[in-house]
Amino acid sequence: MTLSLTPHESFPLRRPVLVVIADGVGVAPAGPMNAVTEAAAPTLDRLSESRLYTTLLAHGPAVGLPSDDDMGNSEVGHNALGAGRVFAQGAKLVNEAIATGAIFESDEWTAVVDRARTATLHLLGLHSDGNVHSHNDHLYALMRRAVADGVRRIRVHILHDGRDVDPRSALSYIAQTEAVLAELNEIDGVDAAIGSGGGRMTITMDRYGADWPMVERGYWAHTHGSAREFASATEAVEAMYAESDDGDQYLEAFVVADETGPIGKMTDGDAVVLYNFRGDRAIEISQAYEDSEFSHFDRGNHPDVLYVGMLQYDGDLLVPTNHLVAPPQIDRTMGEYICGTGLRSFAVSETQKFGHVTYFWNGNRSGYFDEELETYIEIPSDNVEFNTAPAMKLREITESTIELLRSGDFAMGRINFPNGDMVGHTGDLKATVDAMQVLDGCLQQLINVIDEVGGVLVFTADHGNADIMYTEKADGEITPKTSHTLSPVPFVIHDAAFSDEYTLAGVADAGLANVAATVLNLMGYAAPEGYEPTLIEPVL
Repeated sequence: MTLSLTPHESFPLRRPVLVVIADGVGVAPAGPMNAVTEAAAPTLDRLSESRLYTTLLAHGPAVGLPSDDDMGNSEVGHNALGAGRVFAQGAKLVNEAIATGAIFESDEWTAVVDRARTATLHLLGLHSDGNVHSHNDHLYALMRRAVADGVRRIRVHILHDGRDVDPRSALSYIAQTEAVLAELNEIDGVDAAIGSGGGRMTITMDRYGADWPMVERGYWAHTHGSAREFASATEAVEAMYAESDDGDQYLEAFVVADETGPIGKMTDGDAVVLYNFRGDRAIEISQAYEDSEFSHFDRGNHPDVLYVGMLQYDGDLLVPTNHLVAPPQIDRTMGEYICGTGLRSFAVSETQKFGHVTYFWNGNRSGYFDEELETYIEIPSDNVEFNTAPAMKLREITESTIELLRSGDFAMGRINFPNGDMVGHTGDLKATVDAMQVLDGCLQQLINVIDEVGGVLVFTADHGNADIMYTEKADGEITPKTSHTLSPVPFVIHDAAFSDEYTLAGVADAGLANVAATVLNLMGYAAPEGYEPTLIEPVL
């Protein structure tokens, strides 16, 4: 079916409309930890005072993630921007994949089972039904299917919760899991057991690089069986309860051992699945297992295991490489409608974010919708530490975009300025401030040319990062923050010719998915059915 757009009854046909995505540029309180507000950025300052300025949600349910505790990321952000709708991510996506069986039809699951049939399948994750980072139903589905597929030896490595569930509920979850293990052990040849564990705030589940020794303790317990030994997980928890008043999340690491020693050690040829679906506390342990150049701690005799995540926890870093659940199936994207209407469009960025304004923007679709109507320009990224070159390729992106705008051939364009995110990830505040200042200058150049050609510029971002560069621990220690943030992102329209004819519509809880309908309205077209509401309305 060919998709096409219908002219809007109130907005005139306009071209070109340029969408500038400042990757990683969120909106957070001004202060010394905010590279965005610390930068000398007169263009951004002026735009933030426009009556067509607002902020958009770019994390959690607004981009299809399970909860407001979930940071946005470049992939889901560009999915929402390009698709105009919110698609299930995270827990919702896993639930659907298990219900339909798609998770077990993936190449990654086949690889896991092929390995584990002659070795051991290790399942690692937060052990509860809190549904913030994981859900035990997912664990049980994986275990049962693995046995049905011929896996005979399973070891579960549990991380006590006590944070998203009751503070001392570990024993009830262990009892539930032991019941499933007993069920599986009734099957001929199956040997399934809990191998190790510990509290989520003591081992394994660190985030933002705040406490690598925490990850180290978990890695050594799960991988090498190096921790305090008990006959069972129940015995471990009962002993620790008797020793202190600590909640589950703070219990120390343990391993289950028999007369021969720890029963859950990993060896060459094993398969490891991290069944958490939330990314922030899954990235570091994933890196510990699969990064060939890992240097945060000594891994000892690191075994050759196949490591697979439930999802890909960081699409920028591609962590982990292998994951069980594919991105959502996204249809009817803005780009497809624009092509179906016979309009020309372009996308420009450097290598680091080129796929974001093409593949992710187009709904996780490779290639062109119509090569005759679309122009994609990839500017090769330099292979350097980004804080050593904070401008990255912004100037080249800007030059290419100006050439395309002045050609008069295009109705719409989108570009990604990567440096707020990529330099922000380095934790280098000064470099990120420098990056923002280059961005500001390039943005002003684009505004000048948009005015010259009679177009409209939309400025926004996909998630936060550069807006919070440091975090403060409970003891007052300040540490660099290299991850994304939960901040909203800016949205502003620069339109020198027609801005008096419309105003912001005051959409409640507006998010990135509202941008698509807005852009199409600015082009003079009605939004397709089912798109999230436009952010603008005509002045009556």
